[in-house]
Amino acid sequence: MTQRNIIVVGAGFAGVAATKQLAKRFKKNEDVTITLIDRHSYQTYMTELHEVAGGRVEPEAIQFDLQRLFSRKKNVNLVTDNVVDIDHDEKVVKTEHGSYSFDYLVLGMGGEPNDFGTPGVKENAFTLWSMEDAIEIRQHIEETVARAALERDAAKRKAMLTFTVCGSGFTGIEMIGELADWKERLAKDNKIDPKEISLIVVEAVPTILNMISRKNAEKAERYMEKRGIQLLKSSPIVKVESDFIELKSGEKIPTHTLIWTAGVKANSDTDEFDMEQARAGRLVANQYMEAKGFEHVYVIGDLVYYEEDGVPTPQIVQAAEQTGHTAAKNIIADIEGTEKHIHESNYQGFMVSIGSTYGVAELMGKYNLSGFFAILVKHLVNLLYFFEIRSGYYAVQYIFHEFFHIRDHRNIFRGHLSRYGNVLWSVPLRVFYGSMWLIEGLKKAFGLFGATSWFGDTVTLPFSWLQDVTSGATEAAETTTPAEPVFGLNYVYGEEPMMIFSDAPDWFESIMEVMVPNADIALLFQKFMTLVEIGIGLALIAGLFTWLVNAVTIALVVSFTLSGMFYWVNIWFIFVAVALMNGSGRAFGLDYYVIPWIQKMVGKWWYGKPKSMYSQK
Repeated sequence: MTQRNIIVVGAGFAGVAATKQLAKRFKKNEDVTITLIDRHSYQTYMTELHEVAGGRVEPEAIQFDLQRLFSRKKNVNLVTDNVVDIDHDEKVVKTEHGSYSFDYLVLGMGGEPNDFGTPGVKENAFTLWSMEDAIEIRQHIEETVARAALERDAAKRKAMLTFTVCGSGFTGIEMIGELADWKERLAKDNKIDPKEISLIVVEAVPTILNMISRKNAEKAERYMEKRGIQLLKSSPIVKVESDFIELKSGEKIPTHTLIWTAGVKANSDTDEFDMEQARAGRLVANQYMEAKGFEHVYVIGDLVYYEEDGVPTPQIVQAAEQTGHTAAKNIIADIEGTEKHIHESNYQGFMVSIGSTYGVAELMGKYNLSGFFAILVKHLVNLLYFFEIRSGYYAVQYIFHEFFHIRDHRNIFRGHLSRYGNVLWSVPLRVFYGSMWLIEGLKKAFGLFGATSWFGDTVTLPFSWLQDVTSGATEAAETTTPAEPVFGLNYVYGEEPMMIFSDAPDWFESIMEVMVPNADIALLFQKFMTLVEIGIGLALIAGLFTWLVNAVTIALVVSFTLSGMFYWVNIWFIFVAVALMNGSGRAFGLDYYVIPWIQKMVGKWWYGKPKSMYSQK
């Protein structure tokens, strides 16, 4: 086969989706090379920019390094550069620092904010369309509140503490929701009354959240009003100054912060590409996502203009991914000589969060959710995205950032899962628990304190098929009647503790009979289990691999229980193990050194070394 070069420009949702699909299809085809070009060395999870701007998570929570995403895709080259022109005749993509020939080109450069020519927006407003935007908004808000706390002029102070968002689409509503959550922390850190901070949404049309039903939009509106957010509908902004905004009605709202989320247009870099444009500069494509008038050039994501039933493809994540898949399928079809694929959108629902604990969602056109369940579904959908792009690493990181590394109760569990607790106080418990396992193992190994050695010739496992076959003699059972076992979660003097199971369940016995069929195997098994207990004890005392070791102890307790060898009074073993899984080895333990080293070494081996810039191999 002739060598084929596929260039994908833009590592957003659409570009990543297309590149992943192409790389998977051609992973065994050495004649096909895919090059992904983006101005950043990472993908930005655009739908969560408001979380960074609103101080909920750090920037790294929504930055996904491209090397980690494509490290196992050996047919994908990564290039960090800015595309400046396309020579369609020579089939060359020109960047600021190089040029790349192509047989197939996929343009997924996304969009940028559209200010509709409103005076003062470029100079005095903030946009929320990039990581740089989010960080700038966050820093501005922190600095503005800090300065306002020291401002003695009441009118100026009020203007500084008035935060406005223009636009009531998903981005605008999610941004104002984050500010509502952040308000208490900002006030506390700067020693001001939270009531002094005003939050306003300004919308040009009479309704908000126009992509969802009016019923759900009204729920969102009621919740925002309850949170003290002011909604100004039918109020177009006609002018933006550094310290106020002016509405069409003539009203002026004193504010030092306007976040503009009112519209999106195509990436203006594409103006130089000599391709047909439609509304908002979007590039016109046919039903195959192929650019109008150009063969083997595809347009995807927010950049594409394609009408279905007279309605242009919306600029949302689902549409971006689906257009990316369509373009990838048609490139595959062209290379393999199969039938092309007509784009058919299939939107599963819409979700919007208003802060970290409330949201509204519409699923598959018939299920409506609000509050806790809407936010839970949003988290699940975000996790699903990581599985779609085959990134277990970032799925785990998402869980940590959204649930465990969270402050000020800013998630749906109100911070109950936050890991920001001091593990120092678990050290005595860890050492005690490890000592208990070590002593039990040593007792079994050496027959200490009157215990029967598991390294001898006596089978101590209680299974019926192993009884009366040991090489050692057994003492005759005492003739006295044993005390009646009494249920309890602690031992009381004079009581006989009760086992959880006096006999192993039949199904478990059948498994063990396969694993331990005779006395010789049983003796080996006993020795192995003794060494495991000693190892567990030493690892816990040293604070080494504490998560894994405690998981093993839970498995052992379950095994002992099902074997009819475990008492109710010792059930605390499980709960201590669960508690110690919360990083107990990070304080005065070897995990403090070992786990970061392992993560670094394994990450370097599996993903390669992340870089600030990538270039074609």
